[in-house]
Amino acid sequence: MAHPVDVHVGHRVRQRRWMTGLTQLQLGESVGIKFQQIQKYESGANRVSASRMWDLSTALKVPISYFFEGLDGQVEDTGEARGDVLTDKEAHELVRAYYTIPEAQRRRLLDLALVLSDTH
Repeated sequence: MAHPVDVHVGHRVRQRRWMTGLTQLQLGESVGIKFQQIQKYESGANRVSASRMWDLSTALKVPISYFFEGLDGQVEDTGEARGDVLTDKEAHELVRAYYTIPEAQRRRLLDLALVLSDTH
């Protein structure tokens, strides 16, 4: 059975890969491994070594700490961090679309979303 931390890290790899629009094959090629290994990392079946995490963070343009965000010792049996909105497909699509918008317009969209949600 996969360790919940390995599952969490794998989910973060998948989320970031998906948000950047990379396929498992493309990510695997960029770090010098087969796409099947990416699948194993993403499912938590295989642990990501420190050197491979370094390669993945470089390829995905995130700090290594990104893979552990949301992991505050509160991991559910599914291995997902509590309250992780990015496990929702619609949220993934929204984030991906958001980052295709030019930066100045993104800021205005964020301001609008904050006003509409009354959470600012």
